[in-house]
Amino acid sequence: MAPPLSRRTLLQSAVLAAAVPGIGGGAAAAASAATLPPPPAWTLQPFPLDTVALGPGVFADKRRLMLDHARGYDVNRLLQVFRANAGLSTRGAVAPGGWEGLDGEANGNLRGHYTGHFLTMLAQACASTGEQVFADRIRTVVGALTEVREALRRDPAVLSVEGRFGTAVENVRGSHQYVDLPAGVLGGASEITLAAWVKPTHDGAWARVLDCGDDTTRYLYLTTRNASGVPRFAVTTGGPGAEQGLNGTAALPLDRWSHLAVTLGGGTGTLYVDGTAVARNTAMSLTPAALGTLAHHWLGRSSFASDPVLAGALGGFDVWSRVLDADEITGLQSTRGHGDLASYALDETTGSAFADASGRGLTATLRRTWGGPGHPGFLAAYPETQFILLESMTGSDYTRVWAPYYTAHKILRGLLDAYLATDDARALDLASGMGDWMHSRLSKLPGATLQRMWGLFSSGEFGGVVEAVCDLHALTGKPEHLALAGLFDLDRLIDACAAGTDVLDGLHANQHIPIFTGYVRLYDATGEERYLTAAKNFWDMVVPHRMYGIGGTSTGEFWKARDVIAGTIGATTAETCCAYNLLKLSRMLFLHEQDPKYMDYYERALLNQVLGSKQDTPDAEKPLVTYFIGLTPGHVRDYTPKQGTTCCEGTGMESATKYQDSVYFKAADGGALYVNLYSPSTLTWAEKGVTVTQSTDFPREQGTTLTVRGRTASFALRLRVPSWATAGFRVTVNGREAGGTPRPGSYFTLSRTWRDGDTVRVTAPFRLRVEKAPDDPSLQTLFHGPVNLVARDPSTSYLEVGLYRNAALSGDLLPSLTPVSGKPLHHTLDGIEFAPFFEGTEDPTHAYVRRAEPRVVFGNSDSGVANPARADGTTLLDEVWAAAPFGGKGALVARVRSVVDAWVAGGLLGRADGDTVVSTARGAKFVP
Repeated sequence: MAPPLSRRTLLQSAVLAAAVPGIGGGAAAAASAATLPPPPAWTLQPFPLDTVALGPGVFADKRRLMLDHARGYDVNRLLQVFRANAGLSTRGAVAPGGWEGLDGEANGNLRGHYTGHFLTMLAQACASTGEQVFADRIRTVVGALTEVREALRRDPAVLSVEGRFGTAVENVRGSHQYVDLPAGVLGGASEITLAAWVKPTHDGAWARVLDCGDDTTRYLYLTTRNASGVPRFAVTTGGPGAEQGLNGTAALPLDRWSHLAVTLGGGTGTLYVDGTAVARNTAMSLTPAALGTLAHHWLGRSSFASDPVLAGALGGFDVWSRVLDADEITGLQSTRGHGDLASYALDETTGSAFADASGRGLTATLRRTWGGPGHPGFLAAYPETQFILLESMTGSDYTRVWAPYYTAHKILRGLLDAYLATDDARALDLASGMGDWMHSRLSKLPGATLQRMWGLFSSGEFGGVVEAVCDLHALTGKPEHLALAGLFDLDRLIDACAAGTDVLDGLHANQHIPIFTGYVRLYDATGEERYLTAAKNFWDMVVPHRMYGIGGTSTGEFWKARDVIAGTIGATTAETCCAYNLLKLSRMLFLHEQDPKYMDYYERALLNQVLGSKQDTPDAEKPLVTYFIGLTPGHVRDYTPKQGTTCCEGTGMESATKYQDSVYFKAADGGALYVNLYSPSTLTWAEKGVTVTQSTDFPREQGTTLTVRGRTASFALRLRVPSWATAGFRVTVNGREAGGTPRPGSYFTLSRTWRDGDTVRVTAPFRLRVEKAPDDPSLQTLFHGPVNLVARDPSTSYLEVGLYRNAALSGDLLPSLTPVSGKPLHHTLDGIEFAPFFEGTEDPTHAYVRRAEPRVVFGNSDSGVANPARADGTTLLDEVWAAAPFGGKGALVARVRSVVDAWVAGGLLGRADGDTVVSTARGAKFVP
């Protein structure tokens, strides 16, 4: 059977059909997917991912590795936490762990977010490749989430498993379910026997088999594991310090049935495990009669809120109003019990009720600890309690509440992307329901409460939810969805940034970057200028003032003072999510205002930090993406950060499947095509009936060739002239020099009627340059064109590097380095290899080096004169080369003489040494 045609193939076929008479069309229309309408405020419009195909090169190589992960990872593992929360069967799947597991950081309070990231990756992979496997996986996830939401809308239902006698009731870890027993289950007895079959699946302490009490003062309980890991029974009327108890001697085995029994009467209590007495206490004066009337009687749930719900299965629970003897307890190992106070076989296979066989009619009920959702649109992998608790919090505590609206955002975004990629109406219905639910919660809160919530570090983080909700509104048209987007305004930050007041010092970086992308979308929807103004000013506060050379920002996840770069370098710099979100913001701002600085930054961060954050190793189980990228000397990147399934691994999956999303934009009126990035790719521009193909190995090649195919079309081709392109930017059309003067940091325009086969050649020679840390100019990072070069060396001290020794007349520092044969973009200097940052290796690297030019050297000719420096650190050589490029050797020598004379006159250099410096420059040979 032939594989299905991708939408891109169909679009290209349609373009060719339009260009060649006699070829029919219509196939493309049949493949149309849902689309997000571009806002009228956008003066540029992006092309869908399925209209831009990546060609061979560094981007395609990185994407191939991530696509293997997208194909190979079991999505049922992601769905496990959702199904568990809804009380559904998890189908034997193991939760991913890390931030997606109950044992991860902060008790897994962020679980569910990673599924949203994964959905977005699948959607982008589906659009980019057209492979059916990605569409199928999306439908699997969307179908499961639909079942989850439906289950959350209902009362919990029994999950049955094989028990000790017939069937038993399963309580999946993470389900937050328990059995609610009627009030008379203990009968106020002065003597009692409790017996239960239990099969624990997790070793968490204090999970209850039984808990009866009023609060944390008056109660009795039976737990599978106390703090020492052994079973315990206790009864008290004075809280934990006054408990009368029985402790087992060994831990109950996991995933195996065990029988627990307790007898209590005549002042003596006995604990049995599998029919054997393991503990006896002759000083147990308390009985159910002493406790009196109690408020709750639970199987699987504790009175102490911090204790876990029992994870495992219960195969029967019985209560007798007398003390059974040892032989009777032994007999319970081979036959069901029949307690006279209560007897639950727990063998039901449907519904939420459990019959009582004691004859007292005490029907028990399966319930959720948190009740249930407050709105039918609720969808999450944990209870609604985090959202509820956030509304009353006055300080951050991510062990209680960890960014619930951030997690909601990721799920919402994933569903929207799934809908746009596959047209699956279920995904949009789920997304719309989430929007309805959030609006129902937040619209009831006072404005002051919302401001307090969104100002909380971590707990109040809401990520890119505003952007996602604005996109949701564009698809549904529901006024409450647009109203919801406005409920996330953080006024003090918006107002400060709109006024140009820099208040970023001390803020959590990634908590705040994505909200400005959302505010730009709110500007699109409402026309309120303060949103756009605030976003533009905010961007300028980060770039370049809090930006490392690779395009990343933040240290230990936070921002420090403006223009402090060297002073913030550490092992936890440049959180990968920050680069991802700054790229999104830069792209969004460029769609409104075509300032080349946004695309200069986009290229910097994409080509360096984002590419370099992905390890160049295949792995179906892990995305292999960094969390932090330490910029300390000798840092080795960690591609399996923390405990896994982090936000940065999530955004890393997204980045690696949308590398082509900003290569080309079109003017809103269709009159221009912007080429923003030089990357091997083919654009299918259906409206014009053309394809534009870039043939290049950029950045290993210093230029690109664009070929236009299809029908004749008129439009302006706008080529980005990068700010680093100071060595020239040459453009030819069909072999002829294009008129005009390209200027670095601008766009060069070719306006013409394009015909099939027209070819544009762009040549952009690279130069080696340095960028200095503003707070320590001697600390520098190297760039060859757009490519950040890092030294590979195990030293943990800054390497001292001199670069003027063979600098070219053009000012290019590259001649001081030696190229490595067969390894493009690799060079050596004093035996140390410098390599592109984007290579995802585990080599120890130096992103910053200490610039050291101890003597005056020209053209590898050493004058023997010490290189003097001013008080601000500027050296004589710095001042000479600041005037580059030089038209010839004579111009350089004249510059040297002028600088020497000024330094001699200022008392910074002796006349004899100055003459030696000039003589050395005059006698040296220079690379042009």
